Amino acid sequence: MTSADHRAPDRPPLADPGSLPPADAGLLAPGRAGTAVEAATGDAAFLQAMLDAEAALTRAQAALGQAPARAAEAVTAAARADRFDVRDLALRARAGGNPVIPLVADLTAAVPGDAAPYVHRGATSQDILDTAAMLVTARCLPLITADLARTAAALRRLAAAHRTTPMPGRTLTQHAVPTTFGLKAAGWRSLVLDAADRLTALRPPAQLGGAAGTLAAFEALAGAPGTGPQLAAAYARELGLAAPPLPWHTLRTPIADLGAALAFTTGALGKLAADVLVLARTDTGELAEGDGGGSSAMPHKHNPVRATLLAAAARQAPALAAVLLGAVAAEDERPAGAWHAEWQPLRDLLRLAGGAAAHAAELCPGLRVDADRMRANLDRDRGLATAERVAAELSGPLGRGPARGLVEAAARRCAEQGTDFADALAGLLAEAAAGGAVPDGLPGIERLRQLADPTGYLGSAGALVDRALARTAATGREESRR
Repeated sequence: MTSADHRAPDRPPLADPGSLPPADAGLLAPGRAGTAVEAATGDAAFLQAMLDAEAALTRAQAALGQAPARAAEAVTAAARADRFDVRDLALRARAGGNPVIPLVADLTAAVPGDAAPYVHRGATSQDILDTAAMLVTARCLPLITADLARTAAALRRLAAAHRTTPMPGRTLTQHAVPTTFGLKAAGWRSLVLDAADRLTALRPPAQLGGAAGTLAAFEALAGAPGTGPQLAAAYARELGLAAPPLPWHTLRTPIADLGAALAFTTGALGKLAADVLVLARTDTGELAEGDGGGSSAMPHKHNPVRATLLAAAARQAPALAAVLLGAVAAEDERPAGAWHAEWQPLRDLLRLAGGAAAHAAELCPGLRVDADRMRANLDRDRGLATAERVAAELSGPLGRGPARGLVEAAARRCAEQGTDFADALAGLLAEAAAGGAVPDGLPGIERLRQLADPTGYLGSAGALVDRALARTAATGREESRR
């Protein structure tokens, strides 16, 4: 009896996984599904980038008189992704270990016979795939930084609007001393600008070295000794990429820098998300997403979905960046495995950072801030958030140790009796005075209540917000010191 015989009669047969479309449609990746970076990193986009790299090489050779202009025109005309079968290329790539090998065969067949010898002339597969990866990167980075700029602009508005809005500062999950929501938002913005600075500083380079990074084949085929560096520079110009001083087949600084910058970007946005997720808890209620998501089971839910997706990206990116950093230790002039290991993690990092930036740009403008709830939560400990301030005030007449002991005793009384911090302090001081153990110059109840007001203990939060907002999104530097 087969497994099908055990199926309920009215149950449709299960689909054969082998018959399903092979494309990655993003079903398990809502963080990047539908974003501009997803489209810019798809298989068709990478294929087009490889074709662009091939066409640019022939054009660069033609510009130096090393190939006929007619061949450059023919290769460029044929280099259209919609003329090639991505799935077929992927399957045929298994034979040689990379997709450039079957692509070169197909591109060569797609051009006129007299142009065929000038397809991929002198190049190695890694030249084309590395250059394609840098082209895809160069096309993605402006998309990501544009969303980071939108996020930074929204956070600037939040920080300015809530410059002095008091809220509990929390350390190790507990209330610490008061802070302001403006300072928190300014800190988020600072991280976003740090991420944008790192991405903007990247200069994706072209890759051209030939079989072992010596440019020998290019010079030999052209009959022009010593012209390899000139061709590499012309190639980079054709692509709009940076011209590296050396072929970087096993000098993976560009990939390592990119991986680190993308992982930092997701981490920076993950910090923002972590705070939003904590502050949006029902028990805390200080923030809410403007258009949170629902639940399949609970109609009342208003889930912080965008922050959740940012948090998910931040947890995935470090491991992917580690793969790219590990590939720096690549052997010989071209490695087996280290280079191949980079392809998918690099694309995933671009997608994670791009998706996270897109969601952050939607999240931050819609954040709902409940200043009243922030103040109510701050007041829940009945003034204990100012214990540090009170201890400092009392250390003058009492000394540091006795002052701390008195504050700790008052905190215990607050917890046990539910009294306000100032009243607990006043009671303890009165009891000590009755026993003649209190020096002169101690604050009275009105001063104690003033000291225990959390809104009076915000330090330089406002000035720090001003200083943070003096940093411009365009340069990442301060315009002035205030």
